[in-house]
Amino acid sequence: MNGFERAAKRIFDFLASAVGLVVLSPLFAFAIVKLRRQLDGPVFFSQERIGRGGRPFRLHKFRTMRTDAEPDGTPLLAEADDSRLTPAGRWLRARHLDELPQLWNVLKGDMSFVGPRPERKYFIDQIAAIEPRHRYVLLMRPGLTSPATIHNGYTATMEKMLVRLRMDLEYLRTRSLLGDLKIILTTVSLIAHGKKF
Repeated sequence: MNGFERAAKRIFDFLASAVGLVVLSPLFAFAIVKLRRQLDGPVFFSQERIGRGGRPFRLHKFRTMRTDAEPDGTPLLAEADDSRLTPAGRWLRARHLDELPQLWNVLKGDMSFVGPRPERKYFIDQIAAIEPRHRYVLLMRPGLTSPATIHNGYTATMEKMLVRLRMDLEYLRTRSLLGDLKIILTTVSLIAHGKKF
């Protein structure tokens, strides 16, 4: 992307996330009520992730896992049908509604609608030790969706993380505004048809 395209992408992200936060507010309210009924912890989940330029930021989601999901503090990879999911969390995650609070991250500029999924430093260090080209991924804002998100799903193993990395590097090489629009429309279509990824 050239400078104009990057600026246009950011303007789109800002405007679309602002509209999304308003238009989807009934879904926010529904998710909050559903999670409140569990009575087992906070509704929102916040975690440090690494963004563009290697800068950390706080990623926000609706909490889908038990409060003791990482009891000893060691980061664990999430799986598609993780046993640590709460009943309400499992329902929200299957419909990707747990990601809605990340619209705030997009509005602030921490994230974009399309870009590599943000990861924790703990796992980035492991990936980079195997594949130093991971540093190029940090040239981009992380995103809500990407080709790797759609086609590679949950990265529950290091092997899948390396597949995701290769797909993220290909996205960096070929990205465009039209390509981003196609990825967004594909993601929306897949979610509407109930696809889990």
